[in-house]
Amino acid sequence: MRYDLFISGFGGQGALLAGTVLSYAAIVEGKNVSYLPSYGPEKRGGAAMCTVVITDGDVGSPVIGKPSAAIFLNQISLDKYGSKIKPGGICIINSSLVDSTAFNRPDVETILVPMNDIAMQLGDPRIANMVALGAYASKSGAIEITSFEAALKEALPERNHKFIPANILAIEAGFKLGRGSSSLAAPEVIAQN
Repeated sequence: MRYDLFISGFGGQGALLAGTVLSYAAIVEGKNVSYLPSYGPEKRGGAAMCTVVITDGDVGSPVIGKPSAAIFLNQISLDKYGSKIKPGGICIINSSLVDSTAFNRPDVETILVPMNDIAMQLGDPRIANMVALGAYASKSGAIEITSFEAALKEALPERNHKFIPANILAIEAGFKLGRGSSSLAAPEVIAQN
């Protein structure tokens, strides 16, 4: 078993945190994982991307030339890296911010997820990256959804553990959408700030 994922967006969208949480979830499940972050010098608004390789064997390299799955959080990322996805792969696009009409890759499965819209419905725009993780977990089967709570406890500093329930709701909403459910979340869901 081997899964690889490329996540790209701009600084502040949580691309690197998503990769970190996914990596911890794989560790929770006893899998081997490699996480390679990359970001521009800007604190907010610059390029941010990472690769995550999950396997039950050895991880040969954290570098992925042609990822089998990708999450694109913004337009620039899709335009720049969309052509790199391996044929037969999965492309998860943040349709809240990205116009994918020019993305012509019939050889990959394209999943449009309104990540920012869902995060706003849940009460916190910062959790759009967790919606993406849920959709990825659902489509790929790389990680069990139940592993994310423990992963968030490891990835987030203790002062931010109060946000874990909101992050879990976002992951669950993305997971449902990844499975094709039109129901985003329970109506009483409001993120706690």
